[in-house]
Amino acid sequence: MENKKWYKEMSVYQIWPRSFCDGNGDGIGDLKGIISKLDYIKSIGVDAIWFSPLYPSPNADYGYDIADYKDISKDYGTLEEFKTLLDEAHKRGLKVIMDLVVNHTSDQHKWFLESKKSEDNPYHNYYIWRKGRKPGKEPNNWLSTFQGKAWEYCKELDKYYLHVFAKEQPDLNMDNPKVREEVKSIMRFWLDMGVDGFREDVITFISKKEGLPNGFPLPTATGIEHYMNGPHLREYLREFKDVLDEYDCFTVGEAPMMTTKRALRFIKEGDGQLLNMMFHFEHMSADNIITNWIRTPFNPGKLKKVYARWQKDLYGKAWNALYIENHDQPRIISRYGSEKYRVESGKMLATMYILQSGTPFIYQGQEIGMLNANLPTIDRYKDVSSINTYKLFRKFGISDKITMKFCMYASRDNARTPMQWSAEKNAGFTSAQEPWFEVNPNYKSINVEQAENDPNSILNYYRKILKFRKENDIVKYGDFELLKTQRKLFAYVRSYKGQKLLVINSFSEGDMPFTAPKDFDLEKAELVLYNYEDNPVIHNGFMTRPYETRVYFLK
Repeated sequence: MENKKWYKEMSVYQIWPRSFCDGNGDGIGDLKGIISKLDYIKSIGVDAIWFSPLYPSPNADYGYDIADYKDISKDYGTLEEFKTLLDEAHKRGLKVIMDLVVNHTSDQHKWFLESKKSEDNPYHNYYIWRKGRKPGKEPNNWLSTFQGKAWEYCKELDKYYLHVFAKEQPDLNMDNPKVREEVKSIMRFWLDMGVDGFREDVITFISKKEGLPNGFPLPTATGIEHYMNGPHLREYLREFKDVLDEYDCFTVGEAPMMTTKRALRFIKEGDGQLLNMMFHFEHMSADNIITNWIRTPFNPGKLKKVYARWQKDLYGKAWNALYIENHDQPRIISRYGSEKYRVESGKMLATMYILQSGTPFIYQGQEIGMLNANLPTIDRYKDVSSINTYKLFRKFGISDKITMKFCMYASRDNARTPMQWSAEKNAGFTSAQEPWFEVNPNYKSINVEQAENDPNSILNYYRKILKFRKENDIVKYGDFELLKTQRKLFAYVRSYKGQKLLVINSFSEGDMPFTAPKDFDLEKAELVLYNYEDNPVIHNGFMTRPYETRVYFLK
């Protein structure tokens, strides 16, 4: 697959700004702190930064409820400071990707405040307002994905507004052409400033089915089938793409409940392409059903099948977005790896996903092997989704002990504890007495400073693997073949222009036998990446050790 584009060559570092680095000592991460860490980010070997929302927000959903799309939150700094950050990033060869959140706004956005005033207000139809089916009865049976009804009653208008997330996040009415013009204006504002692209938040939710019919009853997100792939989605994305085509920029769309077949309708390369790539969630369901909160034992076989399907179905047609952590997912070592074998499994997980075909995304702290925080009581959580889900579980009679067990494993707050920079107070995140959110107590042993001083750290392994990816087109453009192995071994071969790359990953705490394919001679291949120092080969195979990874390159 030779259709080379700059976004295929790059790897991306995601920053959740509130928890990255506090530069002014108020306990909250900010632009000044990010600027101070640009050299560190560059040193990892990435080529771009994706910022979770930096805009003004009341923080009902920590930035994903936006009150002004054309400014920077005072918590983080000023628009001028952002321009400085943009310049400094570009000087270092780092591209900047913004979060574009246009399925909904904050209920404190001026559009919504105007929308509530009267049905005659020009902003009223910026949102989805409906009369109740009868007094006290919502317009339909939809549930929000953050639990509870998807409708909030407004007494002044005697109407309900739709919110498929928190009630503080009213959905925009994308069927209104004026709303779409606003979105285009937002895009141009940031692209004209020099931003290099957008990650488009739940972008596949922006078109709702006409008439808003009742949905199939589900424990969460009833009605999602009527908006997860709505009737005008392609049409609206085409309008936005026409704006994006005026610039040399990049887009990745977040797409819950996405399949490869549906994804190709949006990301297949050619004239009909609407997004460059998509974030799907299928590979994040190897330890749960539907939601992280309905936990099942981790299933490596399920994980392999999902990855193989996305690699096979997209190869030569579209481009994969590769990730294993982000602001919405618990820490991956605590989920698919092993806290006991933190360093070994952290390196194995990096190898497993980065060496597939696609653009890798790395979430802050992932590169040093940060773990789940496991906060034991609900009063210590900040995330609206976690708090609402906790309340729902308790409402259904599930005990506090069991509900907190789910919460400690599944909460998004596991990814939102402050970045661990050093063993100093507050992990070097802030000079304030108290950070906005508590630091994981393991920061004294897991931090950037420690990792920098250890040549065998997870951080230095990320540097090595990203360098290898950058220097070898086989990683970026080779095809993918999943090997038949034991369930807890994930091995695959990448092939490109006569070269072969064999990638072996163990998800087991025990030793397991691995034998290379007959056409791949381990003795003649170069061992280029590994997480154990001694690497014997006997009869073209070896016994894998706990969470072992090896990568052999046959040129």
